[in-house]
Amino acid sequence: MDRKLALVTGASAGIGAAFARILASHGYDLALTARRADRLEVLAEELRLRYGVETLTVAADLAEPEAPGQILDHLTAHGRTVDALVNNAGYGVPGAYVDSPWREHAAFIQVMVTAPCELAHRVLPGMQQRRFGRIVNVASLAGLVPGTAGATLYGASKAFLVRFSQSLHLEGAADGVHVSALCPGFTYSEFHDVNGTRALMSGSTPTWLWLGADEVAAAGYEAVEANRAICVPGAPNKAIAAFAKAIPDDWALALMASQGGRFRKV
Repeated sequence: MDRKLALVTGASAGIGAAFARILASHGYDLALTARRADRLEVLAEELRLRYGVETLTVAADLAEPEAPGQILDHLTAHGRTVDALVNNAGYGVPGAYVDSPWREHAAFIQVMVTAPCELAHRVLPGMQQRRFGRIVNVASLAGLVPGTAGATLYGASKAFLVRFSQSLHLEGAADGVHVSALCPGFTYSEFHDVNGTRALMSGSTPTWLWLGADEVAAAGYEAVEANRAICVPGAPNKAIAAFAKAIPDDWALALMASQGGRFRKV
């Protein structure tokens, strides 16, 4: 195939679907994966008709340890290799850490940390050999500010993705592999509906803090093409990240303690 292939996880809605549309508009064929096969097929048909690209869908749950290998085996069986990877799949586990059983936290770590690392590890050798690759790890502004009570592992997982992306960014530069961590703040998507915090978020955060999924994905695409290690879309989010970095850790943590209840369930 002459066209390059982009694999997008969590592609059925939100930032993942927006990324798929942007990549298709730039001539990439798409491999779309998420748990909801029906939504993947709808998006795949849209991309085929609108952009004339090839689309492959793989219904998979990244909480299952074998899922990354199965996804890539499916693409190999269709004669395709991954030229761009968007590790977007994600969710949150609301509430205090001990309120959820360990199996929920273990599944969360599998989806948010282990699966992105494994997918990158599996596709990187081919990218390096072909001297072209694009990897976007969808992290969060939560990975750039101190932790807060509630959704205890969320910020930690996103901070991991930020540092992981920075390291891969440095390792891949000589081989034509661009790696970026995309760190959006509040984004209009299904994220807060899934974790049951929509009502809390709607009543506690001003509208000027929110961005659309299309804006976030566009910023992420531009960043990885420019090979910027970290992308924080939106002026308010940039200001928050810079402020959190500039003030002493104790002050930042105290601020999160006082404000965290506005957007976290504990």
